[in-house]
Amino acid sequence: MMFHLLLMACLSEDPSTCRQVLLPEGDAATLAQCEGAATQIVPDWLARHPDLTGGKQHCVETAALPALTADEIAPGVFVHHGEPGQIEEANGGRIANLGFVVGETVAVIDAGASRAEGEALYAAIRAVTDRPISHLILTHMHPDHSLGAQVFAEVGAQIVGHPKLQASLEARAGNYLPNLNRILGTREMLGTVVAMPDGAPDTVDLGDRVLTLIPAETAHTDNDLMVHDPATDVLFTGDLVFRDLTPVVDGSLLGWLDWMGAPPDLNVSLIVPGHGPVAEDWETALAAQDAFLTALRDETRAAIDAGMPMSDAVPEITRALEPLAEGWNAFDVNTPRDATAAYKELEWE
Repeated sequence: MMFHLLLMACLSEDPSTCRQVLLPEGDAATLAQCEGAATQIVPDWLARHPDLTGGKQHCVETAALPALTADEIAPGVFVHHGEPGQIEEANGGRIANLGFVVGETVAVIDAGASRAEGEALYAAIRAVTDRPISHLILTHMHPDHSLGAQVFAEVGAQIVGHPKLQASLEARAGNYLPNLNRILGTREMLGTVVAMPDGAPDTVDLGDRVLTLIPAETAHTDNDLMVHDPATDVLFTGDLVFRDLTPVVDGSLLGWLDWMGAPPDLNVSLIVPGHGPVAEDWETALAAQDAFLTALRDETRAAIDAGMPMSDAVPEITRALEPLAEGWNAFDVNTPRDATAAYKELEWE
């Protein structure tokens, strides 16, 4: 049994906007130890968040924490299935698949769209094990995967990812928080900060199992990373694989198609995509995505060859892809964005 420290935190500029925040540094074996630790942990945490003020604090058992659901898909490998849709207030931005692998220590794979989601993932882990969390692996920089990272940094986890992850996060950090505050609301995002990675290793050692980190060339983004657990042959692909949610091109359409043409040569028992259900083989994982991105490439090239300016081409490409819309959530939102990205890339072929 563990006890966990909760703090009612409010915005300094708007004291009516408050949220109960989990401070994982306060984890303790007994109630008295947790309450004793709070006297130092709370003021230190608030000092690092000058935009917040602190109210009531108390300690609770693990079972009392709001937690994400997590399914054990293989021995020691757990997945939280996000809601595969557009980020919006109704879903709290909780759209990405998140995971963790339990060895002698724990590795977390992606952290969610906010500190609140990261806390709920932390609670899900603590419902399974009290082993130390040694690593947080970010599969890429997008906010639905990365903005809960600070929760795990506070318990000493090393944040790791693709060699280009830090530069990509730094380039976008100034937009992520304002945009997510606008979409999800300041209460949901309260306490959220952008945490930077500590390194880009090839492997993560959990004591009794070693995870392999596999960076990709520019595809969905320029910093996509896969995580392979050789003990179970489970592969976490991040957003190199979309299922149910319409793919988003934020790197290179052609690079992404090249990657799909030659996915990793690994023994794979289960493939965990960034969004949507787990797959048992590459054909199941990639078929719909390959059809969508191939059609996006071909229709974009046709529009460019016809001499269409981008303002005319984007709606035309979107209309041409509508027969593929079935089964893709957020098609109407993501497809015009993809058409724009594809046009900008392919007009220079």
